Amino acid sequence: MLLLNYNSLLISMPGGSEWILIILAVLILFGGRKIPEFMRGIGRGIREFNDAKSNVQKEIEDGMSEKDTKAANPVNK
Repeated sequence: MLLLNYNSLLISMPGGSEWILIILAVLILFGGRKIPEFMRGIGRGIREFNDAKSNVQKEIEDGMSEKDTKAANPVNK
């Protein structure tokens, strides 16, 4: 029977030394000149995601208010 330690199953955030290794790996892989481009791309992606999220939220709210107005003002034929 295989016994696993509960702590070995937990995944935690990297500590200080791990972040240093991650930053060094990024610098080695991308170089100092590519990092600003990379960050700009991430910023654009986040901005587009937030715009799409707000558009979807607005459409849902508009649809709910449209449904409420139709329920409040029924048309009798």
